[in-house]
Amino acid sequence: MDKTLISGSMAMLVLKLLSEGDKYGYEMIETLRQRSQNVFELKAGTLYPLLHNLEEKKMLVSYEKEVLGKVRKYYSITKEGRKMLASKEDEWRKYSKAVLHVLA
Repeated sequence: MDKTLISGSMAMLVLKLLSEGDKYGYEMIETLRQRSQNVFELKAGTLYPLLHNLEEKKMLVSYEKEVLGKVRKYYSITKEGRKMLASKEDEWRKYSKAVLHVLA
């Protein structure tokens, strides 16, 4: 899969996952991989800069939590992140519909 196609939608996909509940990095990587049937195979070096960028923009917040003796960093979507997600989903629907019309 062309990486440029994937990179433009990754923030939207991460925000979508977080809209369903707080998650830690590896959990997001695995969920994206499974749901996309192995199309989205993110590396930590791709995901964490994206998460930090979204956190700087106040789209999400992070916190640490101990689970089974391991401290993990969890991410949670903010109200601003939910607004951005709704906007990006709308843009994506319009874009994908237009592409499908051209390809048909």
